[in-house]
Amino acid sequence: MGSSATYAEQSAHLRSPLAVSPSARDLIRYATLAPNGHNAQPWHFRIGERRIDIMPDLARRTPIVDPDDHHIFVSLGAAAENLVLASAARGAPGMISFDPRKDGAVGIVFERARPIPSRLFDAIPRRQSTRAVYDGRQVSAVDIDSLARSAAVPGVDLVLLTDHRRIDHLRDLVLTGNTNQMADPAFVRELKSWLRFNPRQALRSADGLYSVASGNPELPDWLGPFAFDRFSTAESENEAYARQIRSSAGLAVFVGGGASPEHWVSVGRSCQRFALQATALGLSHAFINQPVEVARLRPELAALIGLPGRRPDIVMRFGYGPTMPWSPRRPVDAVIVT
Repeated sequence: MGSSATYAEQSAHLRSPLAVSPSARDLIRYATLAPNGHNAQPWHFRIGERRIDIMPDLARRTPIVDPDDHHIFVSLGAAAENLVLASAARGAPGMISFDPRKDGAVGIVFERARPIPSRLFDAIPRRQSTRAVYDGRQVSAVDIDSLARSAAVPGVDLVLLTDHRRIDHLRDLVLTGNTNQMADPAFVRELKSWLRFNPRQALRSADGLYSVASGNPELPDWLGPFAFDRFSTAESENEAYARQIRSSAGLAVFVGGGASPEHWVSVGRSCQRFALQATALGLSHAFINQPVEVARLRPELAALIGLPGRRPDIVMRFGYGPTMPWSPRRPVDAVIVT
């Protein structure tokens, strides 16, 4: 099944500190540490003269859970935010733009300036989506305000839930969405195709959902799918989600200004800034997106957060949690195109 130590060494290498004078490839390495749906890493990078373009890799779509490619463009926005934070910290701040005429590419054009260090940049290699039970501690009002301010991106609304009534309501939406998804054979097939059950499998593919990072045991390639079918039922998953949400300090819901790739890129930037600030504050976070992935649940979620008629884009929980194994990432050379 491979060596956990080897896997950890490779993960640490990918998250090594950024050089003082980084190359474009180094900046792209930092960009790829962004979160993305099913860890499919659905992006290509093209290096130009004082610019880098991030383009959707539609060969890595997840059409069952994400039929309109919403998660792809959120992922591109998160990667773009990592990239501009990293380039600014090394004296080359970047301006982000979106051009729907170029297959939905996100362009970053760089200038020369004095380095702009930030806590968000420092948090990039430490950020992880922590799918575990947290310790239930509350987050101070000062830190809640810091999270909200850090996530401010034009055109994106952030609603933070820390009261038990609304958290319980959103939990019920998560459980309903999970039950709906787990009852869909196509969804389950797609999810299983992205699961990696041991270090060797995760290193070989360099993508997907490394099950050990969610607290599950390592399993041989042949046994993993059978164990998933046997033990990962809607009921067991719902129990796990309920425990995880109950242990969280709060929930964050991100809502873009519209339902288009350009708006979804902005949402990705906002939720990544939130995640990085959470990391800087010693907080964990994880995505619980079932209420936005199951379309019929979106209106109820929008009403719950006081934005009726809008389309919620991302749901995250946050709190004080453990450090888990990292998710795999593809080599930089594999994501650069000419």
